[in-house]
Amino acid sequence: MENKILIFMPTINVGGVEKNFFLITNYLSKKYNHLSVVSLSREIKKKLNKKIKFVGPKTKIFEKYSRRIKFLISLIYLIKNIILNRDTLVLCFQANMYCVFICKLFGAKVVLRSNSSPEGWSKNIIKLQLYKLGFKCADGIIVNSQQFKKQLKKKFNVQAKCIYNPLNYNEVKRLSKKKVKFSFYNKKSLNIINVARFEDQKDHLTLLKAINILKKKINFRLVLIGNGSNEPLIREYIKNYKLQKEIKIIKNITNPFPYILKSDLVVLTSIYEGLPNILLESLVLNKFIISSRCPTGPAEILDNGKGGLLFKVKNFKELSEKILFYKKNKSNLKIKLIHAKKNLHKFDYIKNLAKYSNYLNRYIN
Repeated sequence: MENKILIFMPTINVGGVEKNFFLITNYLSKKYNHLSVVSLSREIKKKLNKKIKFVGPKTKIFEKYSRRIKFLISLIYLIKNIILNRDTLVLCFQANMYCVFICKLFGAKVVLRSNSSPEGWSKNIIKLQLYKLGFKCADGIIVNSQQFKKQLKKKFNVQAKCIYNPLNYNEVKRLSKKKVKFSFYNKKSLNIINVARFEDQKDHLTLLKAINILKKKINFRLVLIGNGSNEPLIREYIKNYKLQKEIKIIKNITNPFPYILKSDLVVLTSIYEGLPNILLESLVLNKFIISSRCPTGPAEILDNGKGGLLFKVKNFKELSEKILFYKKNKSNLKIKLIHAKKNLHKFDYIKNLAKYSNYLNRYIN
C-alpha cells in the first residue's frame, strides 16, 4: 500500500501504553510503505523498524521539559508534517484532544487510540466538554476493552472500535526465562508481586494497608516493581509500619517477568485502567490474580470473577480478606486460573494486530 500513516506519540515512559505502541507501530510498518512517528523521545528509534521515519528533534534538548510542554512541541512537528503531506492519516496514542483539534484545523483525518477509562480524566467539567467535542471531531476511535467502549457511548455518545491489547505469549515466556539474582522470596511465605507505576492511579496505599492487616496472620513477602512520584510516600508507609523485612521495592526494571514467574500471587490495586497488560502477562505465566474491580479491564480479563478474585476499589479490608482466602484455598482456586487462561485467546497477538490495519483502512483515501 502507498498510503501514508503518521503515529503521534510525544513521549515515552515505561508502561502498557508504550508497550502497545511499539507492537502496533512495528506491525503497521509491515502493512504500509509510508509510516512516520512524531515524538520527542529519540530513544524510541532503537525499538522501531528501520523503515519507519522518525519525525522530531535531532537532539535530546527537549527531554528535560514537562510532559505538557513536550506535547506542545510535538504538535508543531505534527502541523509541519500534515502541511507537507495532506493525505496522511494520523493515529494518535497520546495527547488525544490536542492532536484531534490540530488535525481537524489543518484538514487531516485522525484516529484516536484511547488508553484508559474515562473515570481517570472526565471529572473536570471543562475537560469533559473538551473531550465530548474532541471525540465527536475524531474520524475514528479505538479502545482496548468492551467496558471502555460502553463507557464512551454512555458518557460521550460516540461509537468506538474495541481492539484488545495484542498479547505476545511467546515473548512473555521467553523474557520470563531470563536469569535474575533474587533471593528475597521465602518458600514458607506467600510471595506476592505488584507491577505498576508509583502514581495515584495505581493506588499502592490500598495494597500496603491490606498487607499491614495481614502481617500478624500470615507469612508473606511483597515485591513492588515500578517507578514514580509516589515512591517516597510508599517508602514512608513501609518504614512507619515496620514492613521493611516483608516488602522490597525494585526500580528501573524493564523486564518484570522473571520476578512474576517466581511469585505465587499477582495483585493489582488500580483506581482505573484501560486493559492492564500485566494481568494478561501474568496469566500467560500461570499466576493467580487478585485485582480491584476498577474501570476498565480487570473484570473483563477475569470474566467477572470466574477467572480470579476481584475487590472493590480502595477497599483494603476486602483485599486483605481476599489474599487470606487465596492463602487458605490455593488448590481449590486453580479452577479459576484455568478458566482465565482459556479466555486468553481473545487477546491473541496476531488477531488483534490485524484488526488495526483493517480498521485504519476505512479512513484511507
